[in-house]
Amino acid sequence: MPTFTVSTDLQLHYLVDDFTDPWTSPETILLLHGNAESSLSWYAWVPVLARRFKVVRPDMRGYGASTPMPRDFKWSLDVIIDDYARLMDSLGVRRFHLLGAKIGGVVARAFAARRAERVMTLTVIGSPPPVRKGAERIPELNREFETQGVEHWARRTMAGRLGDRFPCEGVEWWIKFMGKTAVSTLVGFNAAINYSDIRADVARITCPTLVITTDESGLASVEETRAWQQVIPNSELLVLPGNSYHVAASDAEACARATLDFIARRTKPDASA
Repeated sequence: MPTFTVSTDLQLHYLVDDFTDPWTSPETILLLHGNAESSLSWYAWVPVLARRFKVVRPDMRGYGASTPMPRDFKWSLDVIIDDYARLMDSLGVRRFHLLGAKIGGVVARAFAARRAERVMTLTVIGSPPPVRKGAERIPELNREFETQGVEHWARRTMAGRLGDRFPCEGVEWWIKFMGKTAVSTLVGFNAAINYSDIRADVARITCPTLVITTDESGLASVEETRAWQQVIPNSELLVLPGNSYHVAASDAEACARATLDFIARRTKPDASA
């Protein structure tokens, strides 16, 4: 797995998947995973996307094979955005299509607002509202991480995450996958990022934007999602049937194909990308 050195104490791991025709110059898609995940969470998306785009999928700082973060690390959205922007700089990619799932969709919305010149289109999949409910539970959640472990939390919450149609073997895989996250990373991230207020960012997004949710998502109702989606000019809302809120996992192929269709309808080839 390639590594980008962000600083002397941080290695950012990432994957690049490119199965496009070798005589073409494909545009690039940057995939931002959710909390307690890594680049591996996009396993079902890559076969759909990588035939037409170069796909970059990093492990966010603290997650996957990237360097774990200490409990007292000073998290901010700008720090995370800067990591990703510098990674894309190192790959020689100035402009790209940006996709974010779950909390990755929060980071992606802030990225699209704060680095508008970098983002060609934005796709937000199964992501919470600009102001997420439940911040009062942060101390309780962090005690759970510290005393019972990340896997305990993942198992307790997985039903709402993946819904009732996901195969049992897949549910167990996701529990083990998310359970590998370093507690030190998760405690700091949960307190500083997981309940971020990005209302001001949403109002500043100008690129074509696709928002995907399910009609019974536990993160927000369709009406609540539509309320912030409609703040973004030139945006669309796609509602899929189901009761998962991690629709990027539960309905990966449908979401990926909808994203390809959206990008094709909303953009033209850009030689500078």
